[in-house]
Amino acid sequence: TLATLICVILFVIFIFFKFYFVFGEGVKAGELNYFVHKGYIFKTYEGKMIQTGFRSQTTGTIQSYEFPFSVEDKVVADSLMRCSGKEVELHYKEYLGILPWRGVNKFVVDKVVSVKER
Repeated sequence: TLATLICVILFVIFIFFKFYFVFGEGVKAGELNYFVHKGYIFKTYEGKMIQTGFRSQTTGTIQSYEFPFSVEDKVVADSLMRCSGKEVELHYKEYLGILPWRGVNKFVVDKVVSVKER
């Protein structure tokens, strides 16, 4: 029974760190490319932002920076639905694992910092 209890406690700790522990957070800026509400069972808000600046590892090629993200909060999602094509700054949290009801990305936007017209 002691071994079972230790295994259960270790499993709970693993689940917490994998899916609920905020690994990092920050702000990213760029042009909101698209934002959608989709899913078969769990309807989630998903978006993609194109960050400014082009840099490539090899000479003569161009690489753009895309930031795919999910949104849990409906209020934040409603404000982003009206921002397609605009310059936005988004505050996000990074998790180590994804949960189907939270979205399909490990980056979860929790706040819109600013919105500017292009």
